[in-house]
Amino acid sequence: MNSARTPALPKLAAYTTLRLGGPVRRFVSAVTSEDLVAVVRDADVAGEPVLLLGGGSNLVVGDAGFDGTLVEVANTGWQRDGDHVQVEAGQNWDAFVAGLVEAGLGGLECLSGIPGSVGATPIQNVGAYGCEVAESIVSVELYDRVTREVRTLKADELGFAYRTSVLKGTDTGVVLSVRFEIREDGLSAPIRYAELARTLGVEIGARVPAAEAREAVLGLRRGKGMVLDPADHDTWSAGSFFTNPIVPSADAEAVLARITAAVGAEVPQYPADGGVKLSAAWLIERAGFGKGYPGPGNRVSLSTKHTLALTNRGDATTEDLLVLAREVRDGVFERFGVRLHPEPLLINCVI
Repeated sequence: MNSARTPALPKLAAYTTLRLGGPVRRFVSAVTSEDLVAVVRDADVAGEPVLLLGGGSNLVVGDAGFDGTLVEVANTGWQRDGDHVQVEAGQNWDAFVAGLVEAGLGGLECLSGIPGSVGATPIQNVGAYGCEVAESIVSVELYDRVTREVRTLKADELGFAYRTSVLKGTDTGVVLSVRFEIREDGLSAPIRYAELARTLGVEIGARVPAAEAREAVLGLRRGKGMVLDPADHDTWSAGSFFTNPIVPSADAEAVLARITAAVGAEVPQYPADGGVKLSAAWLIERAGFGKGYPGPGNRVSLSTKHTLALTNRGDATTEDLLVLAREVRDGVFERFGVRLHPEPLLINCVI
């Protein structure tokens, strides 16, 4: 029996953490994996455009909305199998992480507080505080819209890299569930992020009880407006709007010299595959865009707590947000010659 629901048509603003986005033509909530496959398959057969919606935390949707079917991925729950856990794609990510920690299981606690659903995490290799989901993912079950088959991809087939995977930038694979490896000893993954290590009072590489790491991460995220709170407009965002840029090795020396000359200070840099990773927040701030920097009519601004978040101050439009994003991107490029790229998925809009 198909249990998909078709409620009254909404605006996407009701389903995104930015509270932005225009109307959709059709809305369906798929509450099981079978429903999800059926809804997407039927839409494809009918030639109907499909937009998959998880937690709405990584979407920037244009004011014109989406002229097609919005499919809410609403299958939830997880099952443990020894040191593996199989999790449905629509499961709220942080509720899942909290459940693991409460059960005395470790491995994902440094990714606490990240909004959105489990199914979105492998697509962009979600990461924070020195950890990435790629380190824990065993496999992903998905519906292949080309072959119209359900299949499983192992971690080494997913092409994980910094904030990306083979699933990013394509909608041919619909994630149904994700299998993670967990730590049964209740300890965290090794602490690699300096700020988190200082907060916990431990050395880099130490492991601590997962519950302690989770609370420390949540505290740090709250201080940066990165834990959702309907009363706090600093959290009306898509999280970090720009990824940390990676400068190719061949260009790194010249780019770093230019930035150093411009700001008169050493440039924070981190090793990365094929080059050097820079801090987008550091570049944004030193290009003249501080916390709270306003956009059109003060309807949008950089977060007052963290310069990487572009926020809706309550009555913004998506175009307001995009104007601010372009100003920040172009300002960083003009001063430093480094181009920032958006992290969220842009639907019916561009910067």
